[in-house]
Amino acid sequence: MPALTFGRLRALLSVLLLASLALAACGKGAVHHQESFVFGTRVEVLVAGLDEAQARPAAAAVLREFDRLHRTYHAWQPSELSTLNETIAAGKEQTVTPEMASLLADAQRLSALGEGLFDPGIGGLIRLWGFQSDEFRAALPDPAALEAWRAERPGIADLHLDGARISSPQRALALDFGGYLKGVALDRAAAILREHGVANALINIGGNVMALGSKNGEPWRIGIQHPRQPGPLATVTLADGEAIGTSGDYQRYFELDGRRYCHLLDPRSGAPVTHTQALTVLIPPRPPGGASRPTTGTLSDVASKPLFVAGTDWPRLARSLGVEQVLRVDAAGHVQVSAALHRRLEYVGGPPPGLEVLP
Repeated sequence: MPALTFGRLRALLSVLLLASLALAACGKGAVHHQESFVFGTRVEVLVAGLDEAQARPAAAAVLREFDRLHRTYHAWQPSELSTLNETIAAGKEQTVTPEMASLLADAQRLSALGEGLFDPGIGGLIRLWGFQSDEFRAALPDPAALEAWRAERPGIADLHLDGARISSPQRALALDFGGYLKGVALDRAAAILREHGVANALINIGGNVMALGSKNGEPWRIGIQHPRQPGPLATVTLADGEAIGTSGDYQRYFELDGRRYCHLLDPRSGAPVTHTQALTVLIPPRPPGGASRPTTGTLSDVASKPLFVAGTDWPRLARSLGVEQVLRVDAAGHVQVSAALHRRLEYVGGPPPGLEVLP
């Protein structure tokens, strides 16, 4: 089977997004809607309760910030992040912007919390598997190059942070914010909307979603994509300030000789994860807790990655991360869900066979 193109990816994501919009549109009242294509996916901003003259500039400001983040931290096109990667590869030190320094420190700390299973420092491995491309092909990495990466096993823990001065003794370290930046963007979007006086909105970045307020008095309802069938596996309403994130093997992958290779890589083995089809986390609003406390949107994006990679060990790691609402679909299609999330879900067509609810 040929590589999954972004056209096919958009079609897959559109199933979820269209379902989400249909569900969100059940109430009365107008909803302003703007969308774009950024971070390699379709993004949407829905604003309720305001007239067009107020809603449009607020949504446009969010989309401009998304575009800025995408261009600034692009991993394989010329950007501030790619320049830093070149500097690290040359064994040199670079002084970065305060924003980048803050993001790097945050990503390094979150990686440690996820026991290294979320690692924005494996850009070289992502490149070897062909996923640093807008159009990737069905081909395995060069075995010698892959073995060399495994021998080095560079990661974000190898990054030295001295204020804004960044360096690393590990020249094979390459940063990629693909598993992190959408969550940062959700938090930025929420802040921008509130600055513009928007209290009711839904922000959707390719299935990473945050809700503000309600849709004209009714909760925002979204779908959780079924990893192997069109449409959602379940739906859930989001309260003010909640965010939801999903990692799935159906989002970026290729198939070769009947085997699926997804973009979610296990840093321990250097290979794509095969034991999980999808993993969703729902994060409630998190009050300010200092620099050590992940914000809601960021955690909703980041937490799904180490839990996806952890496989059957996800309940232990979820407790360690402080994440209580989780749904996992394993390689056989068996669904596990935490009791806290199960109570909130409406399963499309009824609960899936063999559904396992965990404490």
